[in-house]
Amino acid sequence: MTEAFEPTSIPAAGVTYTLGYSGGVTRVLQERTLATCASFFLPYLHPGMTVLDCGCGPGSLTLEIAERVAPGQVVGIDLDPVLIEAAELDHPGPTWLAADLSELDLDALGVEPGFDVVVCAGNVMGFLDPATRQQVLEHLASTLADGGRIVTGFGSGGDYPFDEFFADVDAAGLTVELRLSTWDLRPFTAESDFLVAVLSKR
Repeated sequence: MTEAFEPTSIPAAGVTYTLGYSGGVTRVLQERTLATCASFFLPYLHPGMTVLDCGCGPGSLTLEIAERVAPGQVVGIDLDPVLIEAAELDHPGPTWLAADLSELDLDALGVEPGFDVVVCAGNVMGFLDPATRQQVLEHLASTLADGGRIVTGFGSGGDYPFDEFFADVDAAGLTVELRLSTWDLRPFTAESDFLVAVLSKR
């Protein structure tokens, strides 16, 4: 998976993160919560559920997910090992893994597949190498439990048109259960510049 920023060193726990973004963007990332960024997603989370958070970054939202589904297992994955190290230091509890989604093999990483929810927010889909997009969706589908769902959101500012995403979803054996244009339930239209999609296996 190709990230859209250059990883930068993150110091030990308790020190302000530097993610390669501007100060304003970094503050927004630090202040994100499920309630402000993904309120519609909250009813999907119940105690005892298992959740895989792909592109978890330094782990603040992953930790909030873990608190909501405890004692269920939560795993955070990010391509950048520096971000994963920061998550491990600042947010003990979830399992943190540095891994490439295009080569994702949970068994090899010592994690049992079968997740109730796979989260892929933060424009992760837009950061993927175009050659790996369908493959990543197939990998994510393989991690789901029966009845599990993938929740993803990304903008149109990259080079992944939404119609191509929907075609890849279909080719990966997934179906779109819900399409929105924002995390706060605004409907998706042909003019939308952001997509939130809930996917499940056919």
